[in-house]
Amino acid sequence: MPNIVLFSGSSHHDLSQRVADRLGLELGKVVTKKFSNQETSVEIGESVRGEDVYIIQSGCGEINDNLMELLIMINACKIASSSRVTAVIPCFPYARQDKKDKKGSVERWSRAPISAKLVANMLSVAGADHIITMDLHASQIQGFFDIPVDNLYAEPAVLQWIKENILEWRNCIIVSPDAGGAKRVTSIADRLNVDFALIHKERKKANEVDRMVLVGDVKDRVAILVDDMADTCGTICHAADKLISAGATKVYAILTHGIFSGPAISRINNASFEAVVVTNTIPQEEKMKHCPKIQFIDISMILAEAIRRTHNGESVSYLFSHVPL
Repeated sequence: MPNIVLFSGSSHHDLSQRVADRLGLELGKVVTKKFSNQETSVEIGESVRGEDVYIIQSGCGEINDNLMELLIMINACKIASSSRVTAVIPCFPYARQDKKDKKGSVERWSRAPISAKLVANMLSVAGADHIITMDLHASQIQGFFDIPVDNLYAEPAVLQWIKENILEWRNCIIVSPDAGGAKRVTSIADRLNVDFALIHKERKKANEVDRMVLVGDVKDRVAILVDDMADTCGTICHAADKLISAGATKVYAILTHGIFSGPAISRINNASFEAVVVTNTIPQEEKMKHCPKIQFIDISMILAEAIRRTHNGESVSYLFSHVPL
């Protein structure tokens, strides 16, 4: 593809290389470093004048440093006369801070930030012309931008993994661990022609679940928990216990973004999962060494196809339903 340059940030170089390989491109030359006072420095090592630039940087690891690095890379390419700069952000940072927190007093509520909107503003001010991301925690985040945003779905890859790896998938039930994921779960259940269930949860505070109620019959079925992300994994591990106690024969978890912070790995190791499957929007190699239950689905083809179609001026809506993996 002519007039295209693909750069990788430092958050997830492996995914960037996989995308470049899929497109038959070499990653552009860029050097990122920090000064002694921890300021981020970026040097673009080749001309981007008139080029269609794509910068791959996921919201993981040292999130604040990686976000700042992305902003600087965007700005560096923009002032170097690139024709367009697209930020490819597989896991969008601060996506869970998409609205004012309703908990606590009215005074606390009125002072709560909407940090996802702030990130959207920073990306636009830095010079991004287009955003490509995957499975936003809340779809309304697209409305925080005044530039095009393509929110890709991992669903095609999830469906393929289920059919290839779960022998009893025709007798499975797709389960959402909370009400917010009901739309995602019903879409997958419809495409597999199976039933779905819902777990209603009440939280005392962030990352701590108080009570869970299962809505649906999972007795003598394979239960597949599907969610967009898991952080400390308290919710999905409690959900797995709830499903087993309700008669499920096996429990799988399939997540788009496996953050796995704090006690997540030990909780998964002690939980009754057959497997916890995540996409590689976030690096998982180190976590897989400490938790054999974790498996990953490569979504580089989805990102590569989105980049190819964007560069050629084609629609990416096709990616919402099917991607040839």
